[in-house]
Amino acid sequence: MYALYIANKNYSSWSLRPWVLLKALGIDFDERFVPFLQGSSYEEFRKFSPTGLVPCLVDGDLTVWDSLAITEYVAEDHSQVWPTDRAARAWARSASAEMHSGFSALRNICGMNVGVRVRMHEISPTLQANLDRIDELWSEGLSRFGGPFLAGEVFTAVDAFFCPVAFRLQTYGLKLSDSALAYAERLRSLPAMREWYEAGLAESIRDEPHDAEIALAGTLMEDLRAV
Repeated sequence: MYALYIANKNYSSWSLRPWVLLKALGIDFDERFVPFLQGSSYEEFRKFSPTGLVPCLVDGDLTVWDSLAITEYVAEDHSQVWPTDRAARAWARSASAEMHSGFSALRNICGMNVGVRVRMHEISPTLQANLDRIDELWSEGLSRFGGPFLAGEVFTAVDAFFCPVAFRLQTYGLKLSDSALAYAERLRSLPAMREWYEAGLAESIRDEPHDAEIALAGTLMEDLRAV
């Protein structure tokens, strides 16, 4: 059985991607939770991850790091990870890679923090450009492959890669088209996403650098996390 190392569910967008993929597709794994530490988590994470980062998947004697590499590794034994249709699969891989390497303004300004609600100070041009591209990408996938998921009728890796965006939209009240917002709500309504969200709310661990990002982005309006 796979062992998947992740960090705090409230904060760790990178951990969410392979976790929700495995959960939503019913692929068995053993969750290994290692929380962020005050200061630096590098040495603690280096005990299981060559990069000192999460997520990291261990399969027997093999260690696979980075969310995209984990996805491709799991896909070798589980064909449902990617769409069966060749055109949909090519599009899904391209969109996942774009998410994996891009959208830096959204990542840097709107860090994942599932348990709070924030009113943004402003939407910068670079952040708006990221939001516009996400809207365009989601609209293309939904219309081209018929929905309700980005590459067709079933949840696949491309949806998992955008699950953190669905939480960010909720946290920061970010605006997209009606169809894109409906898709984000569809993701948040998935049982796996509800499980992650409830666990994130229940965490009492706080990571100060992540929480400090809130004041830079906007005004904290509500904190739903456990005390």
